This record gives sequence, C-alpha cells and structure tokens, in this order.
Amino acid sequence: MDEPVTVYDVARRLPTIADLRDLCRSLAMLDAILSPDWESRYYSFNAAWAEGEEMASMRNGSGDEYSIVFSVAGGYVRGFGHESPMSPYAHDCEPWPGVIDDVPDVFKPFVQEPAFTDEDGVPVVTVCLWREATDDQWHHGTIDFPSNCADPDGATGLFPLLVDRSPEAFQRFAEDYYEVSVDLEAVSDVYALRPLDQELVSSLNVEVTLADLAQDISDIGYPQAH
Repeated sequence: MDEPVTVYDVARRLPTIADLRDLCRSLAMLDAILSPDWESRYYSFNAAWAEGEEMASMRNGSGDEYSIVFSVAGGYVRGFGHESPMSPYAHDCEPWPGVIDDVPDVFKPFVQEPAFTDEDGVPVVTVCLWREATDDQWHHGTIDFPSNCADPDGATGLFPLLVDRSPEAFQRFAEDYYEVSVDLEAVSDVYALRPLDQELVSSLNVEVTLADLAQDISDIGYPQAH
C-alpha cells in the first residue's frame, strides 16, 4: 500500500466485521509471540474489554494509534495520526469537521469514551469508521480534506495491515520492526487462527513457550488446542 489513502479508501477495503475481528486477533497473537515485552508491541486485542465488548488496538510508540470496538451493535473504528493536519491539536482542539459528526447513535458512547478522549474530553481522532451489524459496508463521515497533504487523516500509516490482509504484509512489517526473520508459513497459520502448539510458537520465536503465552491467549480469545 504505497499510495496514500484516506478513510474513504479504508472503508472500501476493510473486510466484514467478523473477518476484521479475526484478523485483529491474529495480529495481536503474532505480536505477543514476537514480543514478550508488552510495551514493545504494536497490536493488541482485549476480548473482555467491557461487558459485551471487545477491543483491538494499535500503538506505534510514536503517537499514532487506533482502537476498534466489536460489540453486538457492530464495529467502531477510531484512528489518530498524531502528525495529521486533521488532528484536534492542530485544529482548535476539536475533531476535524465531518470526522465524527455522522456517527450513529448506537456508537455515540464510543465517541466520548474516556479511553478515546484526552483529559479535557476532546476526542483523540483523525479517522473514524463504523459498521452496524446489519450493514453491508463500512461508513464514514463526509469530509473536506485539507489540500496539498499526502496523508491528510493519517490513514495511510494507521491501517496498512487491515487493508492488505496478506500474511506477506505482516511478514514485511515484522521483519522491519523487530529486525528478525519471520516464518511466512507460521504467519499464515496464525492468520488462519490455527490453535497454537509449541512447534508453531517456536517457528516464530524460539525463546517463547506455549505456557508463556497462556495469559495472552486468554486475553485475545485466540483459539486453543484441545
């Protein structure tokens, strides 16, 4: 994904809610295996974030992040590109016009969710998408993007592994970020939600045992072998 994208492109390229949830669990599991140190991880997933709600998240350590809430209502995506000209902090401490204006009532609580706002209650957001359980596509607001900007809302850097869902895309990311070689077949297995065994874990990180991952497997809700 070399071409700059905006929320409009992301909405067209995201998979169904169920497939996105599976992908997010796979990303979190792969990161847990590759990075036993929680602080160094990019991707995480909390299958018990709140009553009836799960949350996938990404933090790149430089101020860019996203959160995706999965609930019976559907899916809600909040992204924040810290260098985006559409950041509330570059725009009167208010979200850019159109980004969250059209969020349906069922997702409105997430707009003001304390985890997604700053200490002054300002929504920390430059990208927002949603899809109700009965929708056949992802939705976004109507936005007049700032001109002469290659990545106006930060979407290019936030969602590469959600719009290119190939194991090869994760392999490239992980080899660059962790500076190790990453077994493509093992990545494909985790992308397919194959229950973990020690052989699969070791093919990704020889220093991690299945027992080490027990809490992560539970937190992520990743399928377990019986």
